[in-house]
Amino acid sequence: MDITKLLENAFYLLALLNPASKIMFLAAYEPKLSGRQNFELSWKSSTAAFVILSILAAAGHFILSRIFRVEIYSLQITGGLVVFVIGWAAVNEGKFIKKSNNSAQNTITDISLVPLAAPLIAGPGMIAAAIATSVADGFLATTLSLAIAIFINFLLMVCSASINRFLTKTHMLGPLIRLTGLVISAVAMQMIINGIKVCFSLK
Repeated sequence: MDITKLLENAFYLLALLNPASKIMFLAAYEPKLSGRQNFELSWKSSTAAFVILSILAAAGHFILSRIFRVEIYSLQITGGLVVFVIGWAAVNEGKFIKKSNNSAQNTITDISLVPLAAPLIAGPGMIAAAIATSVADGFLATTLSLAIAIFINFLLMVCSASINRFLTKTHMLGPLIRLTGLVISAVAMQMIINGIKVCFSLK
């Protein structure tokens, strides 16, 4: 197994995971989360997202091509468009999510599954990338890359309150969000370009 390729894929997937949006979600959540609640949300959502993405990496291509008759390049283009919209909104508005009050009836498990695990972690872009990477590099390599990316994202989620306070205090939050949005938009555009290339190479 090529360790360099494994790490390259892991950091590519980490960029698509967009840790900044999860940090903002947890830091802005109302009512405020305790340290224990934040940790519980982080590990539950990360575990659920990893299971979802691993299953799709293993069976997603078969389901798409055999059942829905969708080619992988179509998923790349569509997933790229969705991620591009998210990244471009961050560049223009300086935020990934809109702050909203949540009902006290929402339990930690509910929130960890929706919206954290899906669609914030296992969103359309990540699903498309997981399936495409699995087709290109194999399921085992893709699963390991996913594990590394999601684990790094988990650590950042656990530290979200401290990170948000530091960035707000140093007035770096807005610029960092816009820079992250630009990187995400560029990654999304590359997904679209790769999908288009494959599409036309098959014609």
